[in-house]
Amino acid sequence: MRIIQITDCHLRADPDARCRTGVAYRQLEAVVASARQLNPDLVVLSGDISEDNSVESYVLAEQAMSRLGCPWYWLAGNHDAPAIMASLRPMPEALDAGGWRLLLADTHWPGHARGQLGDDGLAALARALDAHNNQPTLIFMHHPPMDVGSAWMDALGLSDSQALCDLLGGRSQVRGIVCGHIHQAFVGQLATRTGEVPVYGTPSTSDQFLPGSVEFAVDRVAQPGFRVIELNEDAFSSWIERVSLLS
Repeated sequence: MRIIQITDCHLRADPDARCRTGVAYRQLEAVVASARQLNPDLVVLSGDISEDNSVESYVLAEQAMSRLGCPWYWLAGNHDAPAIMASLRPMPEALDAGGWRLLLADTHWPGHARGQLGDDGLAALARALDAHNNQPTLIFMHHPPMDVGSAWMDALGLSDSQALCDLLGGRSQVRGIVCGHIHQAFVGQLATRTGEVPVYGTPSTSDQFLPGSVEFAVDRVAQPGFRVIELNEDAFSSWIERVSLLS
């Protein structure tokens, strides 16, 4: 089964509005067109869909994503308005995918750029995992649960990452965590008391952030992209696809 993750669109009500390096909606359209060619079975749009919290920006996202030709789901990032998102389409917390379980964890923390699962979110995640403890599972969330090596970004990650590590210890069905927020490709290992869980970050459809930067910096060379995840019986493979915007 093929899962695709798309993330960090930062759309505005105006489809011609510019991000720092291009036109955000046109770049999302290009990413969707490229993703469609890979015939995904399911797509997760992992947050920061809007930049201005307008209904119109989410409608634009729905317009673009509807061209995928497969089911797709979204979750909220720090820039988003979850109430608007939920009014437009369902926001499930869990999905079944070819024998796998996909958990869509909400890290939106109102009023903060950082993310937080919170006590309720952690408890819900624990219940979801314990209810399907023999089913291989991927967790999708907006904020990264670990440092990615950019000092300014690492200050804006998941605030309760240690609590998540404690929760994941002993729950070996979790095969990986897939996040957005960082606008760059990333692979790391989240240490728990019983082992390590791989963490995957993904390029934005809008601007790319410069890896390893101490202060905020845009990567003006890297192209937008998305993540492909191939689920097998009890394992998966994953890679990044970049989308050239050069004519």
